[in-house]
Amino acid sequence: MVKLSVVIVSYKVRAYVEQCLASLLRSLRDIDAEVFVVDNNSHDGTVQLIRSRFPQVKVMGSSHNLGFARANNAAIRQSSGEYVLLLNPDTIVAEDTIRCVLDFMDAHPNAGSAGVAMQCADGSLAPESRRGRPSPMTAFYKMCGLCAMFPHSRFGRYYMGGMSWSEAGRIDVVSGAFCMMRRSALDRVGLLDEDFFMYGEDIDLSCRIADAGYENWYIPAHILHYKGESSHQSSFRYVHVFYNAMLIFFRKHYGSVSHLVALPIKAAILLKATIALFSMQMRAIRRALGFVDPQRMRRAAYIFICTKDSESKCRDIALRNALEATFVVSDCLERPNGHACMALPDAHKVYVVYDTDAFGFGQVLRQFRENRRKGVSMGTFSSKTGNVITYEEVLS
Repeated sequence: MVKLSVVIVSYKVRAYVEQCLASLLRSLRDIDAEVFVVDNNSHDGTVQLIRSRFPQVKVMGSSHNLGFARANNAAIRQSSGEYVLLLNPDTIVAEDTIRCVLDFMDAHPNAGSAGVAMQCADGSLAPESRRGRPSPMTAFYKMCGLCAMFPHSRFGRYYMGGMSWSEAGRIDVVSGAFCMMRRSALDRVGLLDEDFFMYGEDIDLSCRIADAGYENWYIPAHILHYKGESSHQSSFRYVHVFYNAMLIFFRKHYGSVSHLVALPIKAAILLKATIALFSMQMRAIRRALGFVDPQRMRRAAYIFICTKDSESKCRDIALRNALEATFVVSDCLERPNGHACMALPDAHKVYVVYDTDAFGFGQVLRQFRENRRKGVSMGTFSSKTGNVITYEEVLS
């Protein structure tokens, strides 16, 4: 038995899963671990790339899309770790994150699962890092907008808005984007419910772990989650799968509640799905008629903070993609505060692109977390891949 088994399920996110593995392997240094990647028939060269670049990773290439739950379960059954970590491919893991969570789990034997602080590309912290159990009323408050309007009241229970971000605390639901679980807890409650194709299975599993007498925890360690690169959130299929998962969860855990309670929740789910589909259709019609999205026409500027060896590669990428770019030759020793004290271009969007051969992933995440500026988002460059990655696109 190894200490930790990491399972990543990928689907058409080749560049993102490559970056995820690069950060993960740094975080796994000095940890007895095995890593599985289950590729859901991406047809984008993901399997071949991982086998050539990361020979230590165990790759399972499916001939069709198994969905998130089935793909994770397939790898979990092959794994042997004392702990199992489910990790999204569109994440970046700080160098000390895995060790921090493992140490906490070792010190708290009743902890069945643990999640971390997930931050967005602009440095903000994602509220879904800590979630409450979606009871009928909690779900209703979320659906009707009361959760967003009053995040620190009882209406905000869905995101547990009253919790501290800097201290460990018990939560109800751990996000499947980073979910570390004790093997003995999984043995007791079972694996992910394969009735969920994607979405909702992490909520269901967290509830089963808690119902079995274990605790779910939030740990103030950090990852970046691009949120959406592993799923196309503007597609009809996304809307169908997402809202169907909500209905599956509700029927499974609250199927016996009164119809007076059940009907408004189901109606709210269907209404939200209908509104989402209508919005998507209107955007598609506008594109077909030739209307331009003003958000995409806004001026964007890039700042590359890179080594001298990488500068020419970054300049080539900027030239090929017609980027408005400036270049700062530096590394983490010369510029430990990164872009914190830099004057940034006057643009609607600014991407500060860090050379990850010169800066640690955790250091870059901290820079954006501690120095948030409106319209400024994180990018990365790696000389090993020749890619610039932002939350919106991959440039090469």
